[in-house]
Order: sequence, then C-alpha cells, then structure tokens
Amino acid sequence: MKGFREFILRGNVIDLAVAVVIGAAFTAIVTSLVTNIFTPIIGALFNASSLNKALIVDIPKVSGGEPAHIMFGAFIASVINFVIIAAVVYFVFVLPINSMLKRAFQKPAEPVSDTPAPPTELDLLAQIRDLLEGRDKVGDTRILNQD
Repeated sequence: MKGFREFILRGNVIDLAVAVVIGAAFTAIVTSLVTNIFTPIIGALFNASSLNKALIVDIPKVSGGEPAHIMFGAFIASVINFVIIAAVVYFVFVLPINSMLKRAFQKPAEPVSDTPAPPTELDLLAQIRDLLEGRDKVGDTRILNQD
C-alpha cells in the first residue's frame, strides 16, 4: 500500500490527471466549434445541411437491400477537427512552453575578453621545465615574466 500511495502522490500522476480533464474539456470546445461553425459552412458549399451529410457515396450490397454508405464528408469533418485541435494545442501550449523553457534554461552569454587566458597549471609547469632545461618555447604568448 505504501508504494501505491507514493505513486499516486507523485507529481507526474496528478499532472497527467489534470491534463486528461483539461484535454477532455478542450476537445468538447473544439468539437463544438467544428460541428456548429465549420461543418455548416463547408456543408453549404456542397448543398448539405452539414458536412456529415455531404459527399455520401452509396455502394450497393451484393445481396441487395439498403446500400452501404461511404461518408466522405464525415471523414473530412474529423480531419478538420483534428487539424484545429493540433493547431490550438501547438500554438497555445507547446510553442509558449518551449519558449519559456528555452529562456529559463538559457545560459547567460559569457563576455568575450581581448586578453589571453591566464596560463594553466600545466602550462606553468611546462614553462618551468623548459626554463630549467635552458630552452624557451617560441611563439607561446603566455610565457612567465623573466624579470
């Protein structure tokens, strides 16, 4: 029971539950938009009361009787519904959250310095070795001051 309680109280489960509830409510809004606004407009183009009643193709059955119906209009309405939901989810949720995350985790730009970087410990040890051997490195701009 303890493991189950920890699983339920973890933030991810609660976030997922909230997302499902909000998604269901949002789907109802978009479905209403498509059903009540877009479908009648497109259906009017095809002389039908709605898109679900437009572009119906009857296929006769082999045994006779009532023909089968291929409802291209209903399929088009579903595609429109999907595209609208995807566009709203992208522009309302994904794009703003991605830009906020990008700004939140963006490292500040380091100032560019004209002065060369100070020598590292390894560079200093190599220069000391070279000085002790009596040979200077040519071309190294970070050589120790030999005053």
